[in-house]
Amino acid sequence: MKVQVKHELESTKELVTGADVLINALVEAEVDTIFGYPGGAVLPIYDAIYRSNAPFEHVLSRHEQGSIHAAEGYARVTGKPGVVIATSGPGATNLITGITDAMMDSLPIVVFTGQVANSVIGTDAFQEADVMGITTPITKYNYQVTNLLELPRIIKEAFHIASTGRPGPVVVDIPKNISSELSDAVYDDHFALPGYQPNKNPNPLQITKLMDALSKSSRPLILAGAGVIFANASEKLIAFAEKFQLPVANTLLGLGGFPRSHDLSLGMAGMHGSYTANMAIYECDLLINIGARFDDRLTGNLQHFAPLAKVAHIDIDPAEIGKNVSTEIPVVADAKEALIALLATSNEPVDRSAWRDQLTSYKKQYPLWYDRSEAFISPQWLMEQIHDLSKGEAIVTTDVGQHQMWAAQYYAFEKPNRWVTSGGLGTMGFGFPAAIGAQLGAPDDIVISIVGDGGFQMTFQELSVVKEKKLPVKVIIVNNQALGMVRQWQESFYEKRYSESLFMENPDFVKLADSYGVRGMRVEKEKDVPKVLQEALAFDGPVVVDCRVVQQTSVYPMIAPGKGIHEMIGVRK
Repeated sequence: MKVQVKHELESTKELVTGADVLINALVEAEVDTIFGYPGGAVLPIYDAIYRSNAPFEHVLSRHEQGSIHAAEGYARVTGKPGVVIATSGPGATNLITGITDAMMDSLPIVVFTGQVANSVIGTDAFQEADVMGITTPITKYNYQVTNLLELPRIIKEAFHIASTGRPGPVVVDIPKNISSELSDAVYDDHFALPGYQPNKNPNPLQITKLMDALSKSSRPLILAGAGVIFANASEKLIAFAEKFQLPVANTLLGLGGFPRSHDLSLGMAGMHGSYTANMAIYECDLLINIGARFDDRLTGNLQHFAPLAKVAHIDIDPAEIGKNVSTEIPVVADAKEALIALLATSNEPVDRSAWRDQLTSYKKQYPLWYDRSEAFISPQWLMEQIHDLSKGEAIVTTDVGQHQMWAAQYYAFEKPNRWVTSGGLGTMGFGFPAAIGAQLGAPDDIVISIVGDGGFQMTFQELSVVKEKKLPVKVIIVNNQALGMVRQWQESFYEKRYSESLFMENPDFVKLADSYGVRGMRVEKEKDVPKVLQEALAFDGPVVVDCRVVQQTSVYPMIAPGKGIHEMIGVRK
C-alpha cells in the first residue's frame, strides 16, 4: 500500500521532514498519548509535534524514567502500546531501567530515541550512545533508521511486534539527519515478517492430552499468570475453573485474572503467597500453568516445586515452556484461544470434593495474619482500609518492597487490569509514574499509588505532571522510614545488621506535596485513617497521604532463599 504523508504542509506542495513522516505514522497507529522529554537530537520531532494538529496528547515528564514507567502503566491498563520519546545519549540511557522492566513483565512499549547524525555515529559525538548495542538484550526488537523511506514501514512493524504474540518493548533509534531530512516522496509502509509469526491457536492434540490428564487427575490445580490478563481471558478462565471445579492460584502479576472472592480462588502463590496456594502447588498431581513463566520468586527451590505433579504449560512464548520447570504437556497458544479449546471438549467434570475440602481446610487453618499496633499504623490493616474505602474498584499501582507484597496480599482484586506493579525486575520508583500513565489510560477510574518512602523519593518530581494535567491520582506513602524489605532481610538473614537500610532523615512529604501545588496529608494513628483516606479519595485532584506505619514489621508468610514452596516461615494458625 502506498501512503502519501498527511500533513498541513501538503496542501502547499512543500517538502516535509522525516519528523513529519513520524508524526503521521503515529496518527496512523491511532496513538492517543505520548510520554516524552525533549533534547537536541529530537528537536525536529518536537518541532513537528508543535506544528502538527495531531490528535494525541504529549505528556512532558520531569525525568525520562518517569516517561517510561508512565508508558508502562498506560500499557498495563489499556492493553495498547505505551509510546515514549527521548533524546540521544543520556535521554536514551535514562530509559534503560524501564525498558528492561517492560521486557521482563511483557508490556507493549514503543520507544523512539533520538540519535546523532548517521555521519558521526561511532565517533563518540556529543550525546552519542550505542542505543542498539545497549538495548538489544532488553527489547523484543530494535531498529536504527538509516533511510527515511523506510521509516513508515519500521514504525508499523514496531507497533505490530510490540503488541502481538508475547508483548514487549521495541526501540526505534532515529538519527537527527533522518528526522530533519526534507522529502516529497511517496512512502511504502507495507511490511512482511516471515520470521515472526506468533502462534495463537493451540495444537488440538495437546488440548486432548491436557484434558486426558485432567480426567485422570484427583488433585488438579490452575496457576494463572499475567498471560491470562494480556489475552483478555479472565472470563474464559472462570468458566473453565467452574465447569471442572478447579482451584486457582494466581501469580503476583496475574492478580485480578481470577476473582479473589471466588470459592475456587486460593490467592497468590510464591515467596509471599498464601499457605493454601503454595501447599496446593506442592501437593497437586496436575499443574495447569496458564500464562505464567515459573520465575524463581514463584517456584522457590525447584527441587520441591510441584514434585508430585504432571505439568501442563499454556504460553504464547514457546521459549518459556520447559525453561525452568520440566513440562510434560506443552501448549503454545494464546491463553484465551487455549481456554476456548479446552471448554469445547466433551470431557465431563470429575468429583474432586475431597481435594477441594482439603484446600478449604487450609484456608481456615492458615489464613493471612498480622499484629495490630498501638503506636503506629499496621500496614496490613492499612491495605484493608484502602480496599474497603475504594470498594475494591481502584486501579492500584505500587513500587517494590514490603508495601507491594502487603497490597498484593490484602487488596483483594476482583477484576483484571486493576493491578499495576513491577514484577520481574522489581523496580523502585515505578509506582508513582505508572499511576500517571494508568490515570491517563483510564481517566474515569480511581487510581491509587501505594508507594514506599524510599521508592517515592526516586520519582516524586512527577508531582509536577499530576498538577499540570489535573490528574486525581491518590498517592499513599507507606512510610516506615526504611527500605522495608531490605531491613526485613537484614533482620531475618543478617543478624539484624541494618546496614544503610534505615532512613535517619526523610523529607516532610506534606510540605513536599505542597511545594508542587498538590494537596498533602499526614496520618499517624489508626483511628484517624478512615477519615483521612475518605477525604483523600473524595478530593477532586491529586493527593499525597503520608501514612506513618510500624517500622519493625515483616511480610509473612515467606519462603526463605533456597527453601521449597512448602517450607514457609511466618505461618500462623
